[in-house]
Amino acid sequence: MKKLLSVLFALLVVAMAVPLWAGSLSITELAVTTKVSKGKPIDAVHRISHHTVKTLYCFTRTVSDDSGETSIKHVWLRGGQVVKETTLPIKGKRWRTYSSLPVDASTVGNWRVEVRDAAGVLIKTVEFRIQ
Repeated sequence: MKKLLSVLFALLVVAMAVPLWAGSLSITELAVTTKVSKGKPIDAVHRISHHTVKTLYCFTRTVSDDSGETSIKHVWLRGGQVVKETTLPIKGKRWRTYSSLPVDASTVGNWRVEVRDAAGVLIKTVEFRIQ
C-alpha cells in the first residue's frame, strides 16, 4: 500500500510540473535583422560591422496549435557566454515578436541567439558575427 501511495504521489508531482499551456509551438521564421518594419524583418544579418548599426534585433515568427498565452525566451550568447536574456509573450496561434541588442565596439565577436520555450527547451538558434 505504501508503494502504491508513493507511486501515486510521484505521478501527482510530475503532473503538476507539466505546464498548463501544452500546445505545440514552432518557429516559422527566425532572423537577426537591422530593423523590423511593419511586423517583418527588413534583412537577415549573418555578418555585420559594429560601425554600421547601433542595434540588432532578433525577429521570431511562431505558429501554435493552441491560441492560449505562453512565452519564449531569446538568449543572446557571445562566444558561448550568455550576455542577455529576454522573455517575450506569445499571445496567439500566429505571433511575431522580437528582442534587441545594442551594438558597439564591445560587442564584436561570434554570436548566437537561442529561442527557448516557456519550459526552457531549446527550439531554434540563429548565428551571426559582429565585426
